[in-house]
Amino acid sequence: MNILVIGLNHKTAPIEVREKVAFDGTKLEEAISILKKSDVVKENIILSTCNRVEIYAGVNNVDSGIEGIKNFLSDFHKVSRDLLDKSLYLHTGTDAIRHMYRVASSLDSMVVGEPQILGQLKDAYDAALKNKTTGVVLNKLMRKSVSVAKRIRTETKIAESAVSISFAAVELARKIFEDLSTKSFMLIGAGEMAELAARHLINSGVKDVFITNRTKARAEELALEFHGKVVIFDNFVQELLHTDIVICSTGAAHYVLLKEQVHRMMKERKQKPMFIIDISVPRNVDPQINDLDNVYLYDVDSLQGIVDTNIQERAREAEKAEQIVDEEIGSFLKWQASLAATPTIVALRNKAEEIRKTEFEKTIKKLGPLEEEKIKAIEYLTTSIVNKLIHTPTAALKSEDSDKEVMLDVIQKLFQLETEKGKNEET
Repeated sequence: MNILVIGLNHKTAPIEVREKVAFDGTKLEEAISILKKSDVVKENIILSTCNRVEIYAGVNNVDSGIEGIKNFLSDFHKVSRDLLDKSLYLHTGTDAIRHMYRVASSLDSMVVGEPQILGQLKDAYDAALKNKTTGVVLNKLMRKSVSVAKRIRTETKIAESAVSISFAAVELARKIFEDLSTKSFMLIGAGEMAELAARHLINSGVKDVFITNRTKARAEELALEFHGKVVIFDNFVQELLHTDIVICSTGAAHYVLLKEQVHRMMKERKQKPMFIIDISVPRNVDPQINDLDNVYLYDVDSLQGIVDTNIQERAREAEKAEQIVDEEIGSFLKWQASLAATPTIVALRNKAEEIRKTEFEKTIKKLGPLEEEKIKAIEYLTTSIVNKLIHTPTAALKSEDSDKEVMLDVIQKLFQLETEKGKNEET
């Protein structure tokens, strides 16, 4: 069976096209069920995320499989073939295996190392299993893709460094304080990146949360979402006395937090460390605050510098991951090659067993009444002889010998075997 991957992603198609071919909710199960009935697609899994739509398929004939899947996408989504052909990519054989491993390992993701794609791939596989649209080949390939992804996360640091400003801010906080569960946090303003950083902080264990905003209703809304307390905007400086981490992102055109204010606060805090993140543009926190002892101030540019360094680190780790992918492809190809010999091995065993059984029954009849123990002994003897006789040809068929196809042909002719493959080719 041939493996195909047909799809489009953030690199090949704009969001307007990806939206048109996405499989949402019940559409997914309907789609894989339709493909299951196809004459040209024997196995299928559909992965649909905001950044990619891909069909993994097992087909007997590559050309008819490609044409069948493209027509299916066009008909199902009412999208012209011309539009699809401009956006779709195609992988077959070894390239298809490599692509699936890279997708599972997030090497093909918009953000290399992101963890979400593996969960999405597992969900796609679960839907296929539920609808019984996979078989021996895709089942093995999907399980292998998951194990490759796990191996890459274990053996490389591809997912360890922050590659977003909001997450970089949290990683810095963790380096300064180590245990975030004992620290308090204040969100000043309500910028998108600041809110995302706040969510990361809360997910990292911060429990005491204060929210302040010029618009009190917005502060109350965020306080409800983050399980925090509202602080009146005009009074937030006084509350810094009890705050270890500050994220600031307001729409103000001037500084809302000055060096003198923090200097005075640090005396009252007895120089307990304070971490301040200014994600505002223009900046809302006086940069001279960074001159104060035990105060750590980062702005967008400094955080972006950390992110850029981390992206370079991930790129280096991705190179190690690609080497693992190459190793694991070889492992799968060996398994796939062994499948070609399976029908012949099964047919050889069946024929040998059929002959053994026939001759065993003839001999037992000739010998007349025998004790059960002696019958079992004779059966054990004949079974052992047969197993030893077919062991050598079976081992040869399972080997990685370059002449395997010749051996298959010779053994089939010598033993006059009719394999399942042979039957299928005749019909």
